[in-house]
Amino acid sequence: MLGFLLRLLPFWVREPLLIAVGSVLGVRIMYLAVRDHDRVAAGLGVVFLVFTAIRVHAVIRALRARRNPSPTASADGAAVDAAPQPQPQPQAQAQAGTGSRPRPGTPEKEHNAWGQAVAAVAVFGALGAALWVAPRFMPSDDNAPQPATCSGGAHEELPKAYKDTPRPVTGEELCKALNRPDLAKLLGTPEETATTVSSTNNTAPLTDGKVAQPEAEVTFDTYTVNVSATYNELSTDQYVKLMKFGDEKDVKTLTVLGRPAVLSSDHTMKLEINLGSGGSGGPVEEGPLARTLSVALDRKDRGGYCDITVWSTSGALPNDSALLDIAEKVLPRIPERPVR
Repeated sequence: MLGFLLRLLPFWVREPLLIAVGSVLGVRIMYLAVRDHDRVAAGLGVVFLVFTAIRVHAVIRALRARRNPSPTASADGAAVDAAPQPQPQPQAQAQAGTGSRPRPGTPEKEHNAWGQAVAAVAVFGALGAALWVAPRFMPSDDNAPQPATCSGGAHEELPKAYKDTPRPVTGEELCKALNRPDLAKLLGTPEETATTVSSTNNTAPLTDGKVAQPEAEVTFDTYTVNVSATYNELSTDQYVKLMKFGDEKDVKTLTVLGRPAVLSSDHTMKLEINLGSGGSGGPVEEGPLARTLSVALDRKDRGGYCDITVWSTSGALPNDSALLDIAEKVLPRIPERPVR
């Protein structure tokens, strides 16, 4: 169908059209082939460029023939003019008197070939430019994995501890604060994307459900980041004293965004569950080392803290500066604890 429509077009419209489309597609395909090192695309681009070169050659030959008409054709035309003309019949003369008829030797008015060619090149040149820049503004259809997103928990009923706590943050809000586009870059792995994202509206253990403790977790191929907020009465100074009685290592106190904070290390727990016929699980083992930054929920350190924990299955940990950078991005999204 397209070929039939092209054959209906005049020569001085069809050929510039094919040249414009062929050159734009050929150059575009060759550019993509060089960028992606694709030999098949390079071959296809060469085919388009060769096709365009053939059309350009045909147009040049037509222009030369138009400027330099054939001598044989001129001689034949002169011979025709020199031939005796038959005498018109009276009836024909009468009809000639009533209307004008073009003489045989009068040349017909030629179409402006150059104007048609320029118009066609301009129109399809604009179309080719639109095709060229479209991939920059249109979404890509590649198969690259998309980062995981936070699931909405608007219909989840919060525990009673959240209603009794002034201005508590929810797990969904923590998830949105943590799952940032630049989180992988802050961890030192900018090429990675989040594989799993989760959040919960838990309560702190051993508190009979009276202390709100929402948390969110984002997992990458290399690291896993967990953020939780504990709304208890424990100050950072008291928290550091408790660490001295535990197994925390590399304890270091500091200040983050004007709030008391402490860095510590501890091993995670590794729990193996057997889903076979017996349904029994293995013993709880010591997991990889994790690094935690605990920051007070307010500048006055009136109780409560936010934990930012990072670990990996390989046991590797990022620099402490990564935890500090994450805290500076996440903490402003958590309301400070009001005065009680």
